[in-house]
Amino acid sequence: MISILIPTYNFDIFPLVSSLHEQAKKLTIEYEIICLDDASKKYHIENQKINTLDHCSYTILEKNIGRSAIRNLLAKKARFENLLFLDADVIPIEEDFVSNYVSQINSEEKVVYGGIRYQKDKPGKDQILRWVYGNSREALPIEQRQKNPYLAFLTLNFMIKKSVFKTVSFNEEIPNLRHEDTLFSYDLKKAGIKVVHIENPVYHLGLESSKVFLRKSEEALIGLDYLINNKLIVPEYVKLSEYYKTLNKYGIKGLYLFFYKTFKSAFLNNLLGKNPSLFAFDLFRLGYFCDLKTK
Repeated sequence: MISILIPTYNFDIFPLVSSLHEQAKKLTIEYEIICLDDASKKYHIENQKINTLDHCSYTILEKNIGRSAIRNLLAKKARFENLLFLDADVIPIEEDFVSNYVSQINSEEKVVYGGIRYQKDKPGKDQILRWVYGNSREALPIEQRQKNPYLAFLTLNFMIKKSVFKTVSFNEEIPNLRHEDTLFSYDLKKAGIKVVHIENPVYHLGLESSKVFLRKSEEALIGLDYLINNKLIVPEYVKLSEYYKTLNKYGIKGLYLFFYKTFKSAFLNNLLGKNPSLFAFDLFRLGYFCDLKTK
């Protein structure tokens, strides 16, 4: 019936697996929960407890293979046709989380995305940027997600048929530079696979510091540049690269780059402060992308 697949790296996933296990065993369905650890250094003892639960397994890989490869490996190990992928740093909000996905199982070839939420309590100053971004750009109401079903899709909480996954899987040839979600959703769109949005969210628990989030955002822009340069996606698919294309078209990329370098310190002061502006974040990212394209 359903294989629940969880890749992890340096994270205690026993609470997540316990919650899913409790929900699944109450349903009269066949299920399994497979967890693969991408050669972590931490939480081995905590996560080994997963192997004491019925229909659950936790295995540590001998070497780190990356975010795309580990998801593909999980799919290969799955016994059942319906694959529910969850990131390690999430937790279901509702008691009927697994049941809600099971109710979506039918013969239709589709991807089902449940959504994401962030804790309501404001975190400390050093994590505020990630929290603000997540609440504004990721934790979208279902009506908004349905208007742009592919770009509103994130790979931290989705179900896909194994037959569909054989058509559109995670690209292991790209560098481990993020934007896997973008490429995966673009490939789904190209293949004509429908993304169905439902109200079945998880809380995202893994808030990075603002400094780490900025570094990951820069890595994501390097990844986006790679995808475009290698014709894996078109620039128009992502707003930021579309804006860059417009700047370049009208010959004002150099002017914007001057603006970015002049105000870069001010942007960073704002983004690392207690009241970060997403407008400043967008200006910073566009400037970083322009700078990247000149190298």
